[in-house]
Parts: sequence; structure tokens; C-alpha cells
Amino acid sequence: MGRGRFSAGGRGSAAREAGHAFTLIELLTVLAIVAILSAIVLGAGRRATEAGRISRARAELAALAAALEGYRRQHGEYPVTGDAAVLLQSLIGRQGPTQAAISSRLRLDLTRFVTDADKDPFSAADAVLVDPWGQPYRYVYKVPAAGWTNPGYVLYSIGPDGRDAPALLAGGEPDAAADANRDNLHANP
Repeated sequence: MGRGRFSAGGRGSAAREAGHAFTLIELLTVLAIVAILSAIVLGAGRRATEAGRISRARAELAALAAALEGYRRQHGEYPVTGDAAVLLQSLIGRQGPTQAAISSRLRLDLTRFVTDADKDPFSAADAVLVDPWGQPYRYVYKVPAAGWTNPGYVLYSIGPDGRDAPALLAGGEPDAAADANRDNLHANP
């Protein structure tokens, strides 16, 4: 004689045949696993974004260094300034090494760079080139007879932390050991 549709187990076996419901513990465990996996993926995404910014800054510094070398070949000297706006005006052919107004050849492909507040450097003399973190690139001209051993200037980005210890060591080299300079990116290390 058949036992009928349900076993003698009662309500528990009917629930099993109808489908298994998740307990609160199982649901919380799944949510915790999803949260951990999301944090891992988001962390990897942030690291990849930061690595992209660092690569972009290095490429822009290399382009700026090449433009400075071309400028020096044409004018016999690098721009004599520590002002980022004057540097940009020099590299777009509007100022000579001592800030005299000139009309010269453009040394930069400006489409590769971003300026502060998207200013047009041809109509705004105070425009400066900014790094991927929105900070102006730093440029320091070599003072003649100061005993520098680098090529005549220091060009760098203050990097992701936005901090800088601008004092240069003897020979014109940046102080790489200073905590604020550890993530700075230099065109001429």
C-alpha cells in the first residue's frame, strides 16, 4: 500500500519538496562574500587607474623635456624662470629665455596636455600645464655657476599625494629621501 504523496516526515519534508528557503545566516554569508569580492575588484580598479595616471605623467614629462631641449637648441638657453605659466608661454613660442616677447615655433603638441581650468594658453598668459592629479608641473631653472650637475633644469610632477619638499640638494638634484618627495615623478632624475 502506497504511502501517499508526502512522507511521514510532515511539514519539513513538504517544504523540502516545494524548494529550499535560505536561512538568514546563509543570506548574510553570501552578502559578505559579495562585499569582499567587490572590494577586491574596486581596489584593483583604483590601482589600475593610478598606474594609468603615473604613466600619463611620465609621458607628459618626457614630452616637456623634449620640448625644452628643442627650445634650448633654438634659443641657446632654457627658459629662465621658475614660473609654470612663463614656462608654458616659452614652449608655445611666445617668450624667449629671459621672458622677452617673441614669435617662435610651437614646441608642444598641446592636445596631449591639460591646462588649469582648461585655459587657452594663447589667450590666457597665466595658463599652466597640470599633471594627471590637477597640480601644475614644477620647473626650476639652473642658476649659472651654482654647481648643478643636472642638465640645466629640474622638471617634475608632485605626484599622487600632492606634496612636495621643493628644496634642492647641492648639484641641483631633488631630495628624493624627503618624505613629501617619495612619489614625485621627474623628467630628469
